[in-house]
Amino acid sequence: MKFLLSCAASGLLLFTASCGGADGFKAQTVDRPFTPEISGETPLRPLMLEKLPAGAIKPEGWLLRQLELQRDGLNGHLSEISAWLDRNNNAWLVEGGDRGWEEVPYWLRGYSHLAYLLDDENMLNESKFWIDAVLASQTEDGYFGPLNLRNGKPEVWAQMIMLWILQNYYEYTADERVLPFMKRYFEWEMAQADENFLEDYWENCRGGDNMWSVVWYYNQTGDASVLPLIEKIHRNNADCTNPARLPNWHNVNIAQYFREPAEMYLVNGDSAMLTATYNVHDLIRRTYGQVPGGMFGADENARIGYVDPRQGTETCGFAEQILSDGVMLGITADPLWAENMEDVAFNSFPAAMTSDLKALRYITSPNHTISDSKNHHPGIDNHGPFLNMNPFSSRCCQHNHGLGWPSFTQALAFATPDHGVAYTVYAPSRATLEVADGKEVTIAEDTRYPFSDTLRFVVSAKEKAEFPMYFRIPSWTKGATARVNGHSVGKPEAGKYLKIEGEWADGDAVELIFPMELSLRRWPTNQNSASVNYGPLTLSLRIDERYNKVNSAEVAIGDSHWLEGADPEKWPTYEIYPESAWNYSLILPESNPFAGFKVERLPWPADNQPFTLENVPLKVTATGRTIPSWGIDETGITGVLPRQDAPRSEQIDEITLVPMGAARLRIASFPTSEK
Repeated sequence: MKFLLSCAASGLLLFTASCGGADGFKAQTVDRPFTPEISGETPLRPLMLEKLPAGAIKPEGWLLRQLELQRDGLNGHLSEISAWLDRNNNAWLVEGGDRGWEEVPYWLRGYSHLAYLLDDENMLNESKFWIDAVLASQTEDGYFGPLNLRNGKPEVWAQMIMLWILQNYYEYTADERVLPFMKRYFEWEMAQADENFLEDYWENCRGGDNMWSVVWYYNQTGDASVLPLIEKIHRNNADCTNPARLPNWHNVNIAQYFREPAEMYLVNGDSAMLTATYNVHDLIRRTYGQVPGGMFGADENARIGYVDPRQGTETCGFAEQILSDGVMLGITADPLWAENMEDVAFNSFPAAMTSDLKALRYITSPNHTISDSKNHHPGIDNHGPFLNMNPFSSRCCQHNHGLGWPSFTQALAFATPDHGVAYTVYAPSRATLEVADGKEVTIAEDTRYPFSDTLRFVVSAKEKAEFPMYFRIPSWTKGATARVNGHSVGKPEAGKYLKIEGEWADGDAVELIFPMELSLRRWPTNQNSASVNYGPLTLSLRIDERYNKVNSAEVAIGDSHWLEGADPEKWPTYEIYPESAWNYSLILPESNPFAGFKVERLPWPADNQPFTLENVPLKVTATGRTIPSWGIDETGITGVLPRQDAPRSEQIDEITLVPMGAARLRIASFPTSEK
C-alpha cells in the first residue's frame, strides 16, 4: 500500500505531549498523525491519511440504518422510476443514446458504493451491469462513454464522475480491466489541445474530480506518466486561487471546486495552493456562511443580499461537501475537515430527505418553516417547486443524493503512513485493515455518537500486532478522557489527535469520552442571531409538522421524467406545514446564557433512526418570546431575521429544542433577548 502527503496547511511542526497509562501502551497528543519525510525522488507529496478500500468499513447501529433506508428508499430503487436510468436508448449503453448522460454516473456513484458497504447481492449485480457497459464502451483512442459535444468540443464532466465509480469498483473487486482502461483515457485527455479541454461550464468548475482520479491511479500503480495530466487540468480549470473572488457562486460547484488547488499542491508542493483551498472554504462562509449546519446560505446560486439563514443549500451540495471533506482529510489530516463533515452530516443532510429516504427536497435551509410545492422565486433562487419532499426533486439531487452517507462512512477510518489507523469522524462501524508487518486487524467502533459522549473501540486480531491508533479529539469538548482496557491513558487535548501505540491483542479496547455541553455561536452578519450547540449537534426549535401527501407527477420539477409504467402513488410527495408557532426569540441572559436551559436524554429509538422528531433521543427545554412582526414573507417562505430591536411579546413561553438534523421544519438561527 502506497502512502502519500504532508504537514497540511499550517506547516507547523507536530506538537507532542507524552503520557503513559495502561501497561504496554503509550499515549501522546499530536497535531497530526505521523508524516513521512518528503523525498525529492517522489513525484507526488505523500498523503497524510489514506482511504481504506471500498467495503473495508462496515456501518453498524444508526449509520447502518441510514444506509439500509437508502437501499430501501429512493437511491436503491431509482432505476425503477427514473426515465434517465431507463436501459432503452441510454447513452451509457448504446451509441447515440439520448438519456442518462449525467444522471447514470451520479446515481451509480452512491448506489454502487452502497452495494459494497452492505454486500447486497442484487445491488452488486445491478452495479456490475452498468460498470461492464462502461468498460466495454472505450474506443481505440481511449475515450469512453457518451460523446457529448459542446460547440464541437468533447465535454467530460460525466466521465469524471464515472472514474470515481471505477476506483471504488477496483478497490472492491481488483478487476484487472480497470487500471489499463483508466490509463488509456488519461492518455486521450493528455492528447486534447488546451483550447478544446474543460471548456464547458460544469467540467470547467469540477476538474478537481478528474485530478483526484489521476492521484488515485498513480497511488495504485506508481505510473508517473499520467501525472502531467494533473497540471494540464489545473491549467485549464476555473481559477480557484484568487483570494478575493470565486470563479462562480453555484453552491454545488463550490462544494467541489474548493479542493482543486490542494490537489495541485500534491504535485508542485506550493503552499499557496493549499492556502487557496482554505481561502475558498472560508470566503464563501464569510460571505454567505453566517448560518449553522456547516454550509452556506446560497440556494442554487449565491446572490448579493441573500445571506439570511432562510437561504439554503441543494441536497447535492451537502453530499458533495461530505465527499470533499474526506478528500481534504486525506491531503491534510486537518481536524477542520472532520468537524465540517460531521456538521453537515449530522445537522444538515438528514433533514434534506424524508425519514424513510424515499423523497428529498432541492433546497434545505437552517431557518425553514414551510416545505410546499409553490415557486418561491426570488425568495430562493431558481424557479420551481424546490421546497417539497419529492422523489423527483430535481435531476441532479434525485440521482446524486446517494453519495452522502457512503462518503461519510468511508471517512470513519483511514490508514496512516506509519502503518496504523486514524479515526477522524465517528459513528458505529467496523473497519478491517492491514497494520504493521502486514497483519490484519478489525476494529469495531461501538457508539451512539453524536447522541452519546462515549465511544468504545475493540480490536479483533488473530495475532498480536504493534501499531498506532489515532483519535481526533473534537474542538468543542472539555475534559475528554481515554482508557485502554479500563486504564486511563494520555491527556486528550481538544482540536488535536490522541495517539495510542503499543502491542494490540485480540479483545483490547479503547474507550473515549467526549463530554458534551451547551455552547453558543453568534452570527454577526445576520442580526447577531444565535445558534445553540450540544456537542457536535446544533439545536433547532421543535415545530409541530403537518405532512400533506400530494401527487408526485403533478408537483415535480419540470426537468424530471418518470419511467414509463412507474406508479407515482408508490412514491408520493409530501408538503410539510407548521402546526405550532415558530417566530421565537431565545432568552439568553448575558451573564449566564443557559441558566434556563435543561438537557434531557430520551430513550434510544427501537428502529435505530434518530433523525426524526418522533425518535430523536435528545431534547433541550428553554424559554423564548414570539416576535409578532416575523412571519412568512411575500415570496411565501420564512421571513428574514427581524431587526434586533423588533418588539417581542410580553409572554414568556417554554420552548423545546431538538437536533436540527431531525427537524424538517426548523429555526436554528434565533433572534435573542436577555429577558
